[in-house]
This record gives sequence, structure tokens and C-alpha cells, in this order.
Amino acid sequence: MTVIRSVCVYCGSNLGESQIYTAQAQLVGRLLAENGIRLVYGGGRIGLMGVVAEAALAAGGEVVGIIPHHLHDREVGHTGVTELHVVDSMHTRKRMMVEMSDAFVALPGGLGTLDEFFEVVTWRQLRLHDKPIIVLNAGDYWHPLLALIEAVVERGFARRSATSLFTIVDDAESLIPVLRAEPPPEHPPATSRI
Repeated sequence: MTVIRSVCVYCGSNLGESQIYTAQAQLVGRLLAENGIRLVYGGGRIGLMGVVAEAALAAGGEVVGIIPHHLHDREVGHTGVTELHVVDSMHTRKRMMVEMSDAFVALPGGLGTLDEFFEVVTWRQLRLHDKPIIVLNAGDYWHPLLALIEAVVERGFARRSATSLFTIVDDAESLIPVLRAEPPPEHPPATSRI
């Protein structure tokens, strides 16, 4: 089994309407740091991105932010992280996040979080990687997404096995045990690059 040393957290550049999202993001950051797991994230200092990064840093964790030039000012690039990579494009950002991570966690977020989640799930389905993907369903935030994926399966546009490409947890406390319990990869990644 691959040892999880680095986790990419996808989440919103807004806080959302519930304090549950903020509390869970804080706990994810703290738990990753306390377990010696490096946080890789979108590099912003605002929203849930800032919350998870600040919590990891406060707990003594290593934090790597990756942000494109055009969002550096808008999302207020976090200059206090262990490493901040300011890159040329969203594509470069997402590729680096995947390459630097052993697993992925989706916290509540917006369209960008959905984009990142679906990309790594699709790449796993295509066997471009076999890294764990966890959906943290804080406050039932992801219920509509899970219902949509179920509808895609029921209507014949994905196999039932698509639902095994990711794991759903209801709270941050479940994250580390799930990461430690992830089974070994089923399939070696394809030779083509992401």
C-alpha cells in the first residue's frame, strides 16, 4: 500500500453559508499536520482555502500552495505557506496539484472544486492514476453531487463501478482512518502522462 505523505485538498475560495464548512476545513488542516501529511492546495488566503492552510500551519504542518498568476491577487495568494508556486495557468496548477499529491480530498466548494474533483475522478477511471479520492460531505453539502452521479449511473452513462472511484466521509475525523485504510491500487496507472 502507498504511504500517504501528501494530500491535495480541493475547496472553495468562499466560506459558504454554514459554519460547519469552516469547522471541518480547520479540522482537516489540523489533522493533516498532526499526522505529518503535507497539505497541497490552491494557494489562496481567502475562503475555505485560507482556513485549511492556516489550520495546517498553526499545527506545524507543511503547506504547499499552487496558484496561477491571474488569481494571485484575486484569491490573495498566501505568502505565509511553506511553498507558494505562482504558475502560468489553471492547467499547470491542476497538473502540479495532482503530481505533488498521494491522495485528494474534496471539501465544500464551488465550480472550481467541482472541476478539480471531476478531473481527478475521470483520470482515475481512465487509469491515469490510482490515488485515493475522498469526498468530505460536511453538513451534507455534497448530497446533490452524489445524487447526480447516481443518476448518471442509473441512466446508463457510467458503470456502477464509477461510484467506487471515490470514498465518501461525513466528517473530518474519518479522514485519516480512511486514508490509512485505503486498499492498494487495483490497477497500475497507464503509461501516458496526466
